[in-house]
Amino acid sequence: MSTSATGAFEFRPWPGRPDGHHPPDRSRSAITAGAGTTASEEFRFHAAGFPTGGHRHSGFLAQRGHAVWFGDVDWRASREHLYSRLPGIPRRALGDGTLPAPGVLVQLLAHLDHDEQSGHSWRFFTAEELYALALNILPAVQRLVDSMHRTGPEGELQWSAEAATAWNDIEQAATPTYDPPGAVVWPRLGMTPAPAWRVEVSAFLAANPDLCDPSWGVATDAELDAYADYRPVSGYGGVPGRMCRAADRQTEDGYTFYGHRAALYAYRAQACGDRTPMEARIWLETTEAGKSTWEAAKPLGATPADAPDCVLAAVAEGFQNAAHEEALVLTGLSAYLRQLRADERAAVDRQLVREGEEVERLETMLKDFRAARNRTVTRIPAWADGRDDVEIARLASMPHDYVSGWRARLTDEQTTATPGP
Repeated sequence: MSTSATGAFEFRPWPGRPDGHHPPDRSRSAITAGAGTTASEEFRFHAAGFPTGGHRHSGFLAQRGHAVWFGDVDWRASREHLYSRLPGIPRRALGDGTLPAPGVLVQLLAHLDHDEQSGHSWRFFTAEELYALALNILPAVQRLVDSMHRTGPEGELQWSAEAATAWNDIEQAATPTYDPPGAVVWPRLGMTPAPAWRVEVSAFLAANPDLCDPSWGVATDAELDAYADYRPVSGYGGVPGRMCRAADRQTEDGYTFYGHRAALYAYRAQACGDRTPMEARIWLETTEAGKSTWEAAKPLGATPADAPDCVLAAVAEGFQNAAHEEALVLTGLSAYLRQLRADERAAVDRQLVREGEEVERLETMLKDFRAARNRTVTRIPAWADGRDDVEIARLASMPHDYVSGWRARLTDEQTTATPGP
């Protein structure tokens, strides 16, 4: 059965709660994306499935798996304990960056009503009322799902200007009013255009091409992520803030930027063209083509430690050309080679330290042995046993002149010590 909201959705059986509870038959239904969306962009509404009464909040959740459903938590719990029991994070606690895993958003529905006649009163929603809300917000949820940035190899979710605006529309549509008999009136869903103060970083890059860094085109994921994570003490953070600081430019206050990582990844993808970016370390160390290219580039007997900058640059160019033949662009290549050289030079430094320490140890031992040998050499000439200086020098492994010198000093000492007539 197709819905009136869009031809892309149809009713399907309600899957039930994880704890085995099933709602009444009249509400056991769901809205699931059909032929109008792709499998990767499919999302579901599990609408009006939980009983909501007593001391409970009911809320709906937008999940990474593109599902929306209603649940309940005890509103009497402290805010700290309340948030810990939610399956996701309320939008206002998130900021405008990355939506952390598992990619679940929470919108708490207000149950406290106030009017001049009855004052404050609690109002808990029926299955039918929640189902009406699900149908009402369906276009905004589709807009939210379609416009979230999916960045990196894991497709991390990151807010876009469009998605943030869609969520604002959902928040407004999920704030009920009540007609005089007390029936719930859900506001009509607005499809608000993204305001001018919400700016995509990709648009900022397109408007300021002179501020873009060409090295982004061959940067690794980690390098792009680090660039996007710029957090100054004051002023804009992220990509625009870092770009403007590097160029000593100022950006007018009042803007919120979205899609920092996504913009850098898109810049790199455009720079790579029809080639696929691949980290240089992975290609050179794990692929047959990379390892063979590395071996072929090694000069006989040389190591990266001995390579000057000009040689590293030439080697990098050769590696990049070889990768291009496989429709690849090596990212982080120059940094990888410089780090490899730095690591090998650090190893040479450590080797020199070890050798210096060993030489110092051996020289100390040699000094002690020389002193002991000299003492022994001075004793033998005093014996006057008929051996000449050459024979004694041969025993001591030293020039015979040294022995002659010791003998001469010994004779002088004896002459000096003999008393005169």
